[in-house]
Amino acid sequence: MEETVDLQISGRVAEIVLNRPAKHNALTPAMYEQIAAHCATVNRDDAVHVAIICGAGERAFCAGSDIGGLATYRDPWAWRNRNDYIASIRSLRKPCIAAVKGWALGGGLEIALACDLRVAARSATFGAPEVQLGWTGAGGAAQHLTRLAGYGRAMRYLLTGDRFSAQEAFDMGMIEWLVEPGEELETARRIAAAIAGHSSIATQSVKAAVRSAMDHPVDHGLRIENELMTICFAMAAKDPASNLFGGAQEAGE
Repeated sequence: MEETVDLQISGRVAEIVLNRPAKHNALTPAMYEQIAAHCATVNRDDAVHVAIICGAGERAFCAGSDIGGLATYRDPWAWRNRNDYIASIRSLRKPCIAAVKGWALGGGLEIALACDLRVAARSATFGAPEVQLGWTGAGGAAQHLTRLAGYGRAMRYLLTGDRFSAQEAFDMGMIEWLVEPGEELETARRIAAAIAGHSSIATQSVKAAVRSAMDHPVDHGLRIENELMTICFAMAAKDPASNLFGGAQEAGE
């Protein structure tokens, strides 16, 4: 198949690979469905603790959606009800890391922004060119870029459609690790391995707590954190070796 999204699982880490390098990993409706299926698999598989999203080939992370794919929708309403790949990525309960190289444009930028952490090669190029085509992106660039980089920078890049470098993205707080070209995937794998070494209940709880902080007032967020901590305690207390709440003493009696 020329249009594929591959899922590779090694130990506790899953890699979702956008695999259409001849077209700079531009996404088609068929690939949207594959992303949704792989994200659902990652959520179901308790052995997987962390996901990485990367692009095949040497030139691009993802050049966005293939505009030719719009012709496959009978009308705008059908497009509106498509299986949105950004919603699928955001549905991941487990931490997700983007390993970015080359072009990350349009939907590619939005995929990177939808992940929890981003590693980018210094040679990577970002951009939201939708405005130059007469529309706005629908995959969260306005939501995520504003939260990560601030109102002014989001308006600058979304209104002009100008591309920006990985260094600019790093300086504005949009990406967390800036590495030499060719090192982005291995760096993401090292970070994923470190995260995967923690309790998956704990890391999923951290993700849920931080995501809730983006949407709720502090008091509400604190209540959510307290409930998540209680869940972590409850799961840990099942371990006979646990010393939580007198567990180790009771186990030895």
